[in-house]
Amino acid sequence: MTSPFSLDVSEADFQTMVVEASHHQPVLVDFWAEWCQPCQILKPILEKLADEYGGKFLLAKVNTEEAQQIAMQFGIRSIPAIKLFKNGEAVDEFMGALPEPEITAFLDKHIERESDNLIHQAENLLAEGNAEAALEMVKQANQMDPENYRVLVSYARICATMGNIDEAKTVINALPAEQQESPEVTALIAQMEFDEIAGDGESDEALLQKLEANPDDHESRYQLAARQMINGQTEVALENLLTIMKKDRQYNDDAARKMIFKIFDTLGEHPLVATYRRKMMSLIY
Repeated sequence: MTSPFSLDVSEADFQTMVVEASHHQPVLVDFWAEWCQPCQILKPILEKLADEYGGKFLLAKVNTEEAQQIAMQFGIRSIPAIKLFKNGEAVDEFMGALPEPEITAFLDKHIERESDNLIHQAENLLAEGNAEAALEMVKQANQMDPENYRVLVSYARICATMGNIDEAKTVINALPAEQQESPEVTALIAQMEFDEIAGDGESDEALLQKLEANPDDHESRYQLAARQMINGQTEVALENLLTIMKKDRQYNDDAARKMIFKIFDTLGEHPLVATYRRKMMSLIY
């Protein structure tokens, strides 16, 4: 029986059935061919998962022998090749006939679950300053869906915001290595380190006064940069760290450069990353 969640896609309808459709739900594209034995192994697994997920993603099967222009456009040189499209773009991929549990883990990184709605509500409460309510909501999400690692990341973020750094670190350290290396987790780890460096010490004003009296007070400038990151003054923080690098590359075992890279972790694809990476490299070389 033909599944409503799995379809064959040609060059003529790729734009409509994949690119445009991915604005409404994730589309998993299977680039395959009749002669490819691993493709024949993978295909029924993908079709089975498409049915089991019940429309949370669409499976689009593209025969590379018949859709050579599409295969070339997306750089397909070896099959099976799987690309996941969201909001009109390919956002993730894998090669080869992976076992079903690995494919499920791949999908779950991108597909919304019911517990994700509670996470969004919890994050909104946290942004409004209601950390206690956010914590209770994310605990509810965890009871609903203990397999959703995004719940654990949100829980760790809320704990860190409430000052329970040890609990946040425990949760993060218990995550699988792949999840610990995800952009949202590396950004959270960096944010916790900014909090630890800033501590409960002197105010921004006091640190600025110290620097006015002694511009070479690298410890005060370093703490100030961490506080500025917490306050959202990213570019000012980066400038302060570059100043430390200019004056003393060896300060605290090259701590300024290390903090700059942690800031890059929090920024992701932000244009400041390219700008300050160039500035930092010009200092080093």
